[in-house]
Parts: sequence; C-alpha cells; structure tokens
Amino acid sequence: MLNRVFAHRYKLDERIGIGGMAEVYRATDEVLGRTVAVKVMLPQYASDATFAARFKQEAQAAANLQSPYIVNIYDWGHDETDNTYFIVMEYVRGTDLKTAIQQRGTINQRKAAEIGSQVCSALSVAHSYDIIHRDIKPHNIMVQPDGNAKVMDFGIARANGSSMTQTGSVLGTAYYVSPEQAQGKPLTPATDLYSLGCVLYEATCGRVPFEAPDAVSVALKQVNEQPLAPRQINPEIDPELEAIILRAMAKNPAERYATADAMRTALNNYLAGRPISTGVADPAAQTRVMSGGMGAGAGGVGAGGRGAAIGAVQPVRTAVMPSVKASGQPLTVRSAGREESDRQEKSRHRAIAIGVIATILVIAAGALIAFFVLKGGPEKIEMPNVVGYTEQQARDMLAAAELEVDRVTLQASPDVLEGTVIKSDPSAGTMLAPGSTVDLVVSSGPAAPEQVTVPDLTNMTPEEARRALEDLNLIYEHGEDQFSETIEQGLVCSQDQAPESTVDEGTTVVVSLSRGKETAGVPSVTGYSYTDAVAALDAAGFNHDYTYETSDQPVDTVLRQTPAGGTTQPKGTTIALVLSSGPEQVTVPGLTGQSLASATTQLKNLGLFIDPQYVHTDLVNELDVVISQEPAEGTSVNKGSTVIVYIGSAE
Repeated sequence: MLNRVFAHRYKLDERIGIGGMAEVYRATDEVLGRTVAVKVMLPQYASDATFAARFKQEAQAAANLQSPYIVNIYDWGHDETDNTYFIVMEYVRGTDLKTAIQQRGTINQRKAAEIGSQVCSALSVAHSYDIIHRDIKPHNIMVQPDGNAKVMDFGIARANGSSMTQTGSVLGTAYYVSPEQAQGKPLTPATDLYSLGCVLYEATCGRVPFEAPDAVSVALKQVNEQPLAPRQINPEIDPELEAIILRAMAKNPAERYATADAMRTALNNYLAGRPISTGVADPAAQTRVMSGGMGAGAGGVGAGGRGAAIGAVQPVRTAVMPSVKASGQPLTVRSAGREESDRQEKSRHRAIAIGVIATILVIAAGALIAFFVLKGGPEKIEMPNVVGYTEQQARDMLAAAELEVDRVTLQASPDVLEGTVIKSDPSAGTMLAPGSTVDLVVSSGPAAPEQVTVPDLTNMTPEEARRALEDLNLIYEHGEDQFSETIEQGLVCSQDQAPESTVDEGTTVVVSLSRGKETAGVPSVTGYSYTDAVAALDAAGFNHDYTYETSDQPVDTVLRQTPAGGTTQPKGTTIALVLSSGPEQVTVPGLTGQSLASATTQLKNLGLFIDPQYVHTDLVNELDVVISQEPAEGTSVNKGSTVIVYIGSAE
C-alpha cells in the first residue's frame, strides 16, 4: 500500500495506525504539497454496502464541521482498482489523550478541564448540525504540541433521524458509553456529554469509571451503578471540577448539562475561578451519593496505542454491543438461602443470554432491511457517487445506472484536478427514477492564485503565527525546532518563506520555534597554556577573553577562569581567562659610591637581595663603598633576584 497514489494526488508515505474499519497513512498531497492523513477502508469491508455507506457517512458528517477543535476533512473517494474507499483529512501532530493518560497516570486537572472545554466547543458545532458523535473517548481526542485538542473519528457519528445505525445495537466503546446508549434508547447530544464526563474522570483519576471482564458487563455497570467519587481516588481534585464531572455522568440525560455550551461554560468558570452551576443543591451530597450505590467500578485503563497522527489510529476495540436493559435490581440478589440465590443468578444469566441472542437477530434483520433501503427497491435507482471521477467516468457510471447527464458546468477549483467532477445534482445516495437527468459541476482547474506578502513571524507565539498566516490564506506548518541565541524559547525563530516575500495564497509556511540558547559544559582549562585553553573552549562552543596577572607560573599559563569549569552555560558564552605574565620585574638601581647599608636598604625596598663581595683597592675614595655591581644599573630583573655588589677594601 505504501507509495500508492489515490485520486492522482495523495501519495501514501507511512502507515501510522489501524482501527476497526480502516488503516490510516501519513501521505503527501502532491497537488498542494502538504502533509495529510489518508484513512483507507480495510479490504474485508470495502465490498460490504453497509460499511461502505457508513465510511462515506463519516466524510459527509465531518466535512462541514468547521472548528479549531475538530479534525478537518479535505476529500474522499473510491478507487476502482481494488474497490477501495478512502478519506483525506488533516494530519495532526501530537498524541492521543489515552496515550497521555497511560504515560502519566493522571493529567493535571486544569489541563484536563481546558481539554474538556475544547471538546465541548467541538461538540457544540457538531450538535448544531444535529450530529451526535456517539464515540467520545480519549483515543479520539488528539492533544497537539501547543496543548490544544482536536476531536477526530466521526466514523459512527450520525445525524438524528438517520437509519444508518442498526436498531437494538450500541455503537461505541463500553468504558465511555452512556446508559441510554447501552440500552439502545434514542440518543440526544447528552450522550456525548456523558462520554466526555467519563473521559474527564479517567484523565483526573488515572482510571476508567467502570471496569469488568467484558463489554456487556461494563455496559451493565454504566446502566446500574454509580462511579466512585473522583476525590476518593485522587484527593487533589478540586470539588468544583468533581461536581462538573459527576453532573456530566448523571444516569438520567435530563440531569446532565442541557448543552455542550453549558458544560463548556461551567468548565471555563472553573478555570477562571468563578462560581459554577452544578445543577444540584448540595454538591457534597451528590458526591456522597455517587460514591455509594451498588459497588463502585474498579480502576483500570483500556489498551492504549500509538498517538501518531489522526483518524481512528488506535488499535482499541470499538464494540457493537447488544442493548443492555436496566434490571432495576442489584447485580447480586441476596437471600436467606444459597440455593435461591444460585437459582436467581442462573436466571439472570439466562435472561442476559436470551437478550443477546434476540439482539443478534434484531441486528441481522436490521442489516437486511438496511440493505434493501440502500438498494432502493426495484422502482428506484440510487444516485451513484461520481465526485472525484473524470467527466467521462461519471457519464459511464450514470449510463450504467440508467441515468442521463443534462448540464455540465465548469468551475475553477484550486483543489480538484481539471476535468474531475466536483459535485452532482442530485447528490450521491438520492433515490431516482430510471431515466432521470443529472447535472454535473466539473473542475476547470485552479484559477490564478492571489499573491500575498509573507509576514515576519519572528518572536510570535505559535498561535499568533498561525492566525497571522491564516488571515492571509497561508498555511501554518510546524517545522523542526531550533536553538537560538536571540529568540526566547517557544517563540518563532525562523520561517522557510522569507518575510516580505511574495507567494501564492495557499502556500505552506514552515515555522520553527526557538529551543532557547544551546547549553554545554564549560571545560576546566586552569593550568593550561593559553593556546591549549583556547582550543578546548572553541571545541565546546564558547568564546573567551583574557587579562594578565603576575605570578610565579610560566608566562601565558591560565591562572583562573570565569565561569568556572564544570558549570553548564549557553553556547557562545564568553569565558574570562586570567593569564600569567610571569614574576613582577623591577629595574636595578645604580649603587656605585653607596655604602653597603645604603645599597642594602635600596635593594630591599625593590624586593631584591644583595650579595656583597669585598675587593682590594688602593684608592681611598673607594674604601667601604660600592665600586661596581652585577647586574648593571638599569637592568630589568625579576623581583626576588640577587644583585652582587663589590665593596672596596684596603686588605
């Protein structure tokens, strides 16, 4: 599959994950030159009309959802070579929340609240389109390097009123499924809020609210049991945040937050230190009730996965579970006699087994009904999806479906190859009478792109840089971070498109953030010669300067350094060296004609020693005075040197 190209533009570079229905690849959009993620349906599902319809539904459900906290859907299509369906979406760098929880145990509660607020914002957009995600879980929440979250994988989302989901079944992951979803009841946006409550519970407590050996048992606990209060697991959780989580996890949907916006407001109020509305008169009392009940769920976490990029990449089982009806009874019936208890336990297990078998039959019947609904019966023809195909391919597909092309309209498109169908009227999936006409909109290729001037992003935060580029219809891409001598860590230090240069709209600007100044250990060069010291400092990336000081060490020997050797300093730091200039020198004075006492005093004051030598003289004026000296007057000598003086003597 690697190096394969879909739709003549999306080249698969690396497989980054596999989910229940599809594999996900990091790919290159060879038309726009950007990195994308491509989700490819697994071969065993591509020939199944129901799965194919659900795969198509994922693209349609998410394509119109515009939010900074929702993964963008760019394109989707069908490759006839091996009957493969694919979706092209935004490639998100970062890790999924499940992996983060598994690596850290718990997430900082304020960070968890921020992520929860962003997920609420994403859900608010989806709910405004009457779309329920139905599978909110930490595996489907990507946390980017800048700390912001994105919700992904609308693979089982559906609009209210659609019949894609099988009657009597529960699509979702048992650890996060709502009670009404577990029971196969009609769903409202409140089911996503319950699942988000479970996610926040796990993020702050380090374990899921309920755990059991199998999905059905977990679902039963979701219906019948109350979770252990979060602060009984993690006492550091703020009571206000605990109250928000518990309200989101209320068994009755009517007792949860009315909307995703309402829950987001509560989380934002908590983060801002403002009062929150818990929806109950006594949050402490609610906490006590939630911690009691019929057995608190044991701690635990689901299987994690590689948080590489985007779109159902986690190898975590998403179960299609039979509906679980609330029993209205405790899970274990207590009686005076063990025989009665065993009989009731067997009866309960038999009832569950019958329910599972009945549900399987309902699912099979629902699948059969869905098959005929999708096919449309003998009187109608389903409009095929011709988007992404050439005009001639679309005409052939429509002719094969006993439909006719009426009008073809050309439309410039920067994203769709010339001659490729952009949309059809009616749209794919519409049931039509044989012989009906179809209008096509075909790409005439990209219009001449607008030119824009690249801004200088230096010293901006990542979010500021992203906004500055998006305002000019340029694409922000985070490149490899770099060390910088002048730019503070975390701010933009370089960009691949030069500031003030002119580029096409839609150009990607790769931005590098500063890692701050690069540091290294300062080598200890005390005692080195100047030449050797400079070589060691240069090799470690440090500058230097020097001063001299007299000493008994050889000239140019390093006496001291600042900063000291062994400390860690930013590369480029200047290391101050103190070098030896050798011993201090003095000038020998003229001593001729002086008495021994006078010469001795003068030399001593200069730090010199005297060595008197007596020599015979016949001259009266040379008796008992200095006749000559070594070294001679004016000679420079080291302090502490000895001067020989010759004293005249009659003997």
